[in-house]
Amino acid sequence: MTQRIRKLVTFAGSFFVLLAMTVQPVQADRVKDLASVAGVRSNQLAGYGLVVGLNGTGDQTSQTPFTVQSIKNMLTQFGVTIPPGTSLQLKNVAAVTVHADLPAFAKPGQAIDVTVSSIGNAKSLRGGSLLMAPLRGADGNVYAVAQGNLVVGGFGASGNDGSKVTVNIPSAGRIPNGATVERSVPSDFNARDSILLNLHQPDFTTSHRLASLINESLGEGTALSLDAVTVRVEAPDDSGQRTSFLSYLENLEVDPGQAAAKVIINSRTGTVVIGALVRVSPAAVSHGSLVVTISEQPLVSQPAAAFSDAGDTVVVPSSQVQITQEDSSMFMFDPGTSLDEIVRTVNRVGAAPGDLVAILEALKQAGALRAELVVI
Repeated sequence: MTQRIRKLVTFAGSFFVLLAMTVQPVQADRVKDLASVAGVRSNQLAGYGLVVGLNGTGDQTSQTPFTVQSIKNMLTQFGVTIPPGTSLQLKNVAAVTVHADLPAFAKPGQAIDVTVSSIGNAKSLRGGSLLMAPLRGADGNVYAVAQGNLVVGGFGASGNDGSKVTVNIPSAGRIPNGATVERSVPSDFNARDSILLNLHQPDFTTSHRLASLINESLGEGTALSLDAVTVRVEAPDDSGQRTSFLSYLENLEVDPGQAAAKVIINSRTGTVVIGALVRVSPAAVSHGSLVVTISEQPLVSQPAAAFSDAGDTVVVPSSQVQITQEDSSMFMFDPGTSLDEIVRTVNRVGAAPGDLVAILEALKQAGALRAELVVI
């Protein structure tokens, strides 16, 4: 790495507080909140284990043979021999999966949280303890070992008549600091000649502004915007300087580019989110609804007194169908109508969320909605 970058790192560490006081962009976000460093990521771990010490809420061994097999294998390792043909009834044991996230740069001896979930038909894991369970990565290597007492937020109660009440999920729990890291994940963070900053949201404007900000702070040519996601930054070769250098970069504040105009519609809940940059071209909208009402009023028909012996009392159905057309309101959008005007106009005519969805879809089909319509 050049001597110029090394000097700039020292300068950045000495005068970072002054820079933070003098440079305060409007609506700026920290680089730490907008981007992540390539290669610095967590890794998923998973394993299989046994939870013991349950109060009769474990697996029904007749339906979960793998629980019995696991217990036999464990007892064999401890030198306990079970006679052939022995039927085990293990109401206090449950087979579980254990998973955790191994943070970046985690070192052997550190503790991480684990989540334990039943894979059999155990009713509850409350009060149980997880026996030693190795956690493996995608490559099959063991990176951590989990063991400890479970913290379960749910519980259940049942009666002899079959009625039961369950609060939250009693078949899953967590063990804070329940796994000990046994192996660290190799990282090329200090081996690369440069650092790659990847934006969480792809945006060419934000990528360009981030590269320009770094060049203004550390010198021209230090950063290069590769695409809408990645910005490459030259970094010191020394690991100590690289850490302070990255600390300085992630605390820089950059003004991100404005998001694309979008309208998000949740078809299941009726939620509508309209972006601030949504615009509507000139259009007239008329929205009304047709109401059909069908009511049933059964009538009882009785025979006259003279025919009481020959007649029967019957129920005659009487249906009334009524169709009404609600008053429809027409409103017009002027050129460049903003989000605030759209909301006030729709609220003024009393449109419900479902009506708003219909209006937005019609505007999109008419080519008057200057935004992307996303239905989730």
